Amino acid sequence: MLKSTPLAIPEVLLLESRVFGDERGFFFESFNQREFDATVGKKVTFVQSNHSRSTHNVLRGLHYQIRQAQGKLVRVVAGEVFDVAVDLRRASPTFGRWVGEVLSAENKKQLWIPPGFAHGFLVLSASAEFLYNTTDYWAPEFERCIVWNDPTLSIAWPVTGEPVLSEKDARGAKFAAAEVYD
Repeated sequence: MLKSTPLAIPEVLLLESRVFGDERGFFFESFNQREFDATVGKKVTFVQSNHSRSTHNVLRGLHYQIRQAQGKLVRVVAGEVFDVAVDLRRASPTFGRWVGEVLSAENKKQLWIPPGFAHGFLVLSASAEFLYNTTDYWAPEFERCIVWNDPTLSIAWPVTGEPVLSEKDARGAKFAAAEVYD
């Protein structure tokens, strides 16, 4: 049974599976195509799975592809992150707004981020392993990045000190100059 909670941007869904646990450990169904499609209200096909590992205070994002836009189903299998989605759909009533949730191996929550959003996360634990399934293939020529600390977006990252960034993420565009979806 999949519990779905729309966030402040209703197309972004917090998903919680029923977890069966006892002294041996736990079991849960992390993905069921029929249930997922019914939850999001359409048929979704995932074409690529990615797995990353990052250390404390690493901030990845805010990434998106201006063409071949990717929907993402994300979860953490070790550690804890603060996960963020930013609406880049110009015609959307929530354009330029963001939502964030703590995802962890312990809470087993997942986030569905549909195409049309930038995505990023900050590692809160000593390290974290992050899994995400995408609805389109990685296309580096269409990849874009908005800088994590853009003043227009004012994302309330729970960062301590300066985050650890890749060179690409440190050079991200300001939201006002970013390419967005029509």
